[in-house]
Amino acid sequence: MREIIFDTETTGLDNRQDRVIEIGGIELDNHFPTGRTFHVYINPGDRKVHPDALAVHGISDEFLKDKPDFAGVVTELLEFFGDARWVAHNATFDMGFMNAEFARLGLPAIANDLVTDTLALARRKHPMGPNSLDALCRRYGIDNSHRTKHGALLDSELLAEVYIEMIGGRQAAFGLLSGESRGGQAVEIDDIIVVAGQRPRPLAPRLSIEEIEAHAALVAKMGVKAIWVRYESAT
Repeated sequence: MREIIFDTETTGLDNRQDRVIEIGGIELDNHFPTGRTFHVYINPGDRKVHPDALAVHGISDEFLKDKPDFAGVVTELLEFFGDARWVAHNATFDMGFMNAEFARLGLPAIANDLVTDTLALARRKHPMGPNSLDALCRRYGIDNSHRTKHGALLDSELLAEVYIEMIGGRQAAFGLLSGESRGGQAVEIDDIIVVAGQRPRPLAPRLSIEEIEAHAALVAKMGVKAIWVRYESAT
């Protein structure tokens, strides 16, 4: 299952007027990062970056002047996402902006059933909160000390780690990540064989000998042959 953990930065908060100016994405395959990423800055045309938004992400009008517009990146964007699920924190915000950009180009919106909102997942898992990205990083012990300002690719990387923790991905894989090296060679999770060790001494039965014999006698009366393996207590 492919998923793209993504984030956007915008000129402001109103998707009817404001524009997307940065998109970052991280590809997951069966909940593991593949190493493929997507990252673009976008020229919003005549829409200026609001001062409040600038204070959050630090992306200025001057910086965006020579960047492509949304039409110039949309083909690459849709090729990267392909048939993957779109995963974002507070996805209502990000998808509202993305679908507004698609609508301006006459492209269809992304259906809600293709979108996962990690904020909704976090609220169900941690109903007492807080559930901001920074709070979830602290909860799961993910280092976000380098996040001095919001950035679409950085936030996507952090969210990917948070998402994997929330759905139990690392635990399910016994803490082994795809592409982990062994002797200089890449090792996939499917190549790893986990062998359960055998106990050096069998555990003593919980039933007493008298209970076992009484049960065998009852079964014999019912015309069924009972077979018991008898262990001597080690103590």
